[in-house]
Amino acid sequence: MSLIIAIGAAAYYSGRNNNPEEASPSHSPLTYRAAYHFTTPDKWKNDPQRPIYLDGAYHYYYLYNRDYPSGNGTEWRHAVSTDLVHWTDKGIAIPKYTNPNGDPWSGSVVEDATGSAGFGKGALVAIMTQPSADGGQQEQYLWYSTDHGYTFSAYGNAPVLPNPGTADFRDPKVIWDDFSRKWIMVLAEGTKIGFYESKDLKAWHYMSGFVTEGIGIVECPDLYLMYADDGAYRWVLGASANGIASGKPNTYAYWTGDFNGIAFLPDRMEPQWLDYGFDWYGAVTFEDGTSSSTTQHRYAMAWMNNWQYAQHTPTLREGFNGMDSIVRQIELKQAGRDSYHLVSEPLEALGQAAEETAVYEQFVVNGSATLPLTGDSYELNTDITWSELKNAGVRLRESADKSRHVDVGVFAEAGYTYVNRAYTGNPGKSVKYLESTAPFDVSQRKIHLKILVDRTSVEVFIDDGSVAYSNVVFPELGDQGISLFSDGGTAVFSNIVIKALK
Repeated sequence: MSLIIAIGAAAYYSGRNNNPEEASPSHSPLTYRAAYHFTTPDKWKNDPQRPIYLDGAYHYYYLYNRDYPSGNGTEWRHAVSTDLVHWTDKGIAIPKYTNPNGDPWSGSVVEDATGSAGFGKGALVAIMTQPSADGGQQEQYLWYSTDHGYTFSAYGNAPVLPNPGTADFRDPKVIWDDFSRKWIMVLAEGTKIGFYESKDLKAWHYMSGFVTEGIGIVECPDLYLMYADDGAYRWVLGASANGIASGKPNTYAYWTGDFNGIAFLPDRMEPQWLDYGFDWYGAVTFEDGTSSSTTQHRYAMAWMNNWQYAQHTPTLREGFNGMDSIVRQIELKQAGRDSYHLVSEPLEALGQAAEETAVYEQFVVNGSATLPLTGDSYELNTDITWSELKNAGVRLRESADKSRHVDVGVFAEAGYTYVNRAYTGNPGKSVKYLESTAPFDVSQRKIHLKILVDRTSVEVFIDDGSVAYSNVVFPELGDQGISLFSDGGTAVFSNIVIKALK
């Protein structure tokens, strides 16, 4: 403890382990299986499908390949949760290759409360992309469930929305619009997001298109209404997109604006980004099923992987490949005159699952300081302040010899925050996927970091979630150290709280 006392730190611990010298945020087996993130039971998972709240639980479907890596084709696997932290597997809900068309891809599920589609009141209707039997075109098909989402039946073999002659025509997201009293679908069509309408979920008609610029082909579009903190209502249009070529993220792009029942009118054409990491793709947002308000906040989750290296994760040694981000809560905040942006925070239920907590009042660091606890699955909060500084932050999953680590920090000299995984195991072979960054106003000379570390991931929420990062990492399993560092000045780390998560 002499090092901590010498640099002005005070600490106390709560939980089962009350010896600071032996404290550890986690006492876990050496495995790449995440401690508190959703992972596929085996084989492969990719895109999450928007969860739906029914019968007191969230029903979640995701693309799963039981034959990976030797066979192809995805199907919809089902899991349920009451708190969006703990999940129970329910097996396959929509199997692959059971009709003449190809395997089920991404789409969305809605509850048809009035029975507009003809399957009865309260039936669940899933509309998703499948490659057609006659040529493999991407077309939209309907499946329905009358047993509360545990099994689905195909509504014939014909598409409810045929392909009009375009290569990319996929990932339907369906909502009910109270204002226009009809079902609305947004669809990924290359660089365009198409808008369609229906009265019965079976017959769809094209209304308009929103053409994106400079972010490549879009996937998994999203549309929802939010109530901002200034009392205004704004629609949000989102999509997974690749802005790497122009120095932007490869995650979830979104626009705020107005939707008049026919077309989306953006506040500005330049998209904002809900995550600045490398591994938050195929994201979905969904309503809080326990809240009386559907617009003040909603939840979001994404596939924690990247198609640039998705097939090369070392979890394959343990027989699985696929993990989701934590579920986060998102809200809409005013960001200036007629300007709005989404902010993200982890769910309170996740922090409530902590088994042990370590608290440090303050570290004054000029150089580096190693904390006396180790771990691979925890939440770390800290405030950092400075007067003159080049660079400061936290080193995570650090090796005993200090040569391997993941860095999270603020580069005050250049005005940006970052997550850098260059000094540890990571799946990317290209230097483009080592450090993720986002602009940051350093004029206040302070920052708050909320960092979620799991066995193969680091998620960061900066200043109440105004910026978020989600990155997968694959450190050596024994690398579990935690250090604080500063460069080019003194940084004061205060209000440090570390919670073990299992």
